[in-house]
Amino acid sequence: MLIADEFFLIAHNDSRGKAKLHPSATGLGLAAGLLAELILFGQITVSGGLVSVIDRRPPADALAHTVLDQLIGESQHQAVRTWLAFLAQSSTTSVGERLARAGVLRRQENRRLLRTTVSYLPIDLNAAAWPATRLRALVERPEQPLVSDTTLLGLVAAAGLTREVLWSAGPRAHHRLATLVQSLPPPLKELVVHTEAAVGAAVLRGIP
Repeated sequence: MLIADEFFLIAHNDSRGKAKLHPSATGLGLAAGLLAELILFGQITVSGGLVSVIDRRPPADALAHTVLDQLIGESQHQAVRTWLAFLAQSSTTSVGERLARAGVLRRQENRRLLRTTVSYLPIDLNAAAWPATRLRALVERPEQPLVSDTTLLGLVAAAGLTREVLWSAGPRAHHRLATLVQSLPPPLKELVVHTEAAVGAAVLRGIP
C-alpha cells in the first residue's frame, strides 16, 4: 500500500471505521501522505516551504495522477501549507475510495434525517491493523527502514498518531522514532515539519 493508504488505516484502526484523530488532523495527515507519494515518485519536491513539480509525466496511480494534475493546474500556488489545507478538504474521501477500490475497505453510507455520511469499514480487521503493527516492529529493529516507511512514521508523529503505533512502548522507542525522522531526505523532512505545524494550528483553532 502507498503512504496515504497506510496512514488512513492507522488513523481509522477501528471496526466501525471511526477516526482516532480530530478530523482536521486526519485530513492534513492524509494530504501530506499524498504529497509524500509524489515526492517518492520523483515528481515533486519541497524546499523553502514551496512545492515544485519536477516531472509532469502521469504516475500509474489514479489518485496520485489527480493530485499531480492539480499541482500543475494551479502552479501559481506553491506554498506547502496551502496545498496541505486544500488537499485536506477531500483527502479522507479520496484515500478511502482508493482503499475501497483496492478491496481493503467497504464503503458504507449512513443516513440520518436529511444528512448522509460515508464510512469506510475494514473488510479484514487483521489487514487493517497491520500497518500500525508493522511500523512498531520497524522502530524496534536496529536496521534502517525504507525511506517510505520512515516518512510514514514521520507523518504519524506529526499528526498525533504515535500512540497508535508505539502503544505501551518505552522512551527508547520514542527516541528511535525521532532519530529516524531526522534522517529523512530534506524534502520529506520539511514536509513532516510543515504537517506538524499545520495540524497544531488547525486543532488549536478548533477547525472541524
